[in-house]
Amino acid sequence: MIIILRRASLLLACLAGPLAAQDLPLPEAAEETVSLTEAGVSYALPSGPWTADSGLPALRVDGTLSLRAWRIDDSAATPADLMGPIRESLEGSDYEILLDCAAARCGGFDFRFATRVAPAPGMYVDLTDYRFLSARKGDRAISVLTSRSAAAGFVQSIQISENETPSGGIVTTRAGTSAPDVATGDLIARLEAQGHVPLEDVTFASGDTSLGQDGIASLDTLARYLADTPDRRILLVGHTDAEGSLAGNRDLSLARARSVAAYLREAGAPADQVAAEGVGYLAPRASNLSPEGRALNRRVEAVLLARE
Repeated sequence: MIIILRRASLLLACLAGPLAAQDLPLPEAAEETVSLTEAGVSYALPSGPWTADSGLPALRVDGTLSLRAWRIDDSAATPADLMGPIRESLEGSDYEILLDCAAARCGGFDFRFATRVAPAPGMYVDLTDYRFLSARKGDRAISVLTSRSAAAGFVQSIQISENETPSGGIVTTRAGTSAPDVATGDLIARLEAQGHVPLEDVTFASGDTSLGQDGIASLDTLARYLADTPDRRILLVGHTDAEGSLAGNRDLSLARARSVAAYLREAGAPADQVAAEGVGYLAPRASNLSPEGRALNRRVEAVLLARE
């Protein structure tokens, strides 16, 4: 399949601010799903792969941050296909490439949850099939993440400059793609299309690991799905708000994921099709500065995997 690209022939050559989002060489069919600008923030720009010994090495960059994401429907482009023209443009604009890696070489699951990613459905990341690039030029920095689902390709860019004036602070998502209530929506269809889904009817009080309820619709649906599809597995990923230490929140998020896993097994899901992990507060989907945001961040997500 031929992919027609909007190539920026003089990408950044005449710009004083950060890389303009519209200048990324994206496929013609790319549709913006997320647009966010934040002033006066710090961004940990990944500069190397995640390792068990040292975690994720990163450079701190302060300034105005612009996060954008795009979806490319009906595309056969691989994450490498999407990344190639972007790297070429950055190198042509004298950016220093700090990191360019594929999923496993980046650090796989741990890398993905140690760096900032826009929430679904605006951005989707296949934990086994993504590419990541980071680069820097003077006081400007950029990271690019590419991946795909069964039906579409996805690109995310995070651009930050110490001197840029913000244009706003509004998050937008493509009309019609906001996440439905998983207790009443088609949970399994979303899970198979996106590869992961937050379990919105699974709630926790701050610091608590108890589900505190019976008859959780999303979990009952997942248990039936696993019992009926023995070639599928679910990885439950626990998330927390940002109160307390990272180590403590990792333990807390793992305990929450294990509570959900125990519910699934008791509801009839085969034990070997359910696993649990915890990432603490490393992957927020809302600001931790408000009670409402912290409540949204206390969650468990289901990640769909093929059975090994």
